[in-house]
Amino acid sequence: MTLKCSSAVKQKLAEKHGVSLEEIQQCFANREAGLLEDTREDHKTDPATQWFIAETDYGRLLKIIFILKNGDILLKTAYGPNAKEEAIYAKYAH
Repeated sequence: MTLKCSSAVKQKLAEKHGVSLEEIQQCFANREAGLLEDTREDHKTDPATQWFIAETDYGRLLKIIFILKNGDILLKTAYGPNAKEEAIYAKYAH
């Protein structure tokens, strides 16, 4: 699978969230639990948007949001999760 990211998403990651593509790749490699699907009506996509929370190699916790399509990972965004997101992930990701 190839990680794909539009220039607009790259810009948002850098300017708004201070997240690098290298950190996102580290989170994919370091993921210990499963993926969750975003089922909120205003966030539904086809194929479904998925997400997980993992640490970078330096211990920074990030929420990674993406779509799997045609064998590629289409990155939507990534940022530091809030407490509610961490709780949801801890409860439902196995």
